[in-house]
Amino acid sequence: MTSGLENKVLKSTIPTLENGDRLTRIEFENRYTKSNVKKAELIEGIVYMASPLRITQHGEPHASIMGWLLLYRASTPGVQLGDNSTVRLDGDNEPQPDALLRIENDGQSIISEDGYVEGAPELIVEIAASTVSIDVHEKKKIYRRNQVQEYLVWRVEDGEIDWYSLKEGEYIQLQPNSEGIICSEVFPSLWLDKAALLTGKLIKVIEVVQLGLATAEHQNFVDKLSS
Repeated sequence: MTSGLENKVLKSTIPTLENGDRLTRIEFENRYTKSNVKKAELIEGIVYMASPLRITQHGEPHASIMGWLLLYRASTPGVQLGDNSTVRLDGDNEPQPDALLRIENDGQSIISEDGYVEGAPELIVEIAASTVSIDVHEKKKIYRRNQVQEYLVWRVEDGEIDWYSLKEGEYIQLQPNSEGIICSEVFPSLWLDKAALLTGKLIKVIEVVQLGLATAEHQNFVDKLSS
């Protein structure tokens, strides 16, 4: 049995988590959980620590995305929504995406005994402002490699949203239909009015989500999840 003093000595021997550290996922997690850092990610074995977040470039877009996904989650039992949840992807990657949506039972990922997502959620969303170079390059590669079925990136400063679907091992960008709506191929009736979201017309965003939720396709998906 270790004494209180020995525990303090043991904790003091754990190196401080630093931006740019090259670590394994186990090393990263050990340092991260012992630190006061609010957001850090391990991407291809390198530690990335978040900069302060501006409300216009991150806070408000993030809130809008969460509201959009929450509407879908509220009407779709059997899916789980995560906000800034750590994901154990593989030995070199432990990202903390801005949002994720996963199928709870018989999906690609599981929840570990200590409460982490392990494996690839079906949908990951990143709000890319100061992190745009990472989100559209390194993260896109690791999400594709780990079979994240859909990846949505909101490039805030570019005023653009890219929504990718995994097909035969490659990400193909989903295109709006004739009414300007992008439709998920993994989560039936998860619909997004891209132009409305980009211009802050949130009532229109909500209306489009509700139209999707009222379809027979969505009801069939809910029935499937509950069976």
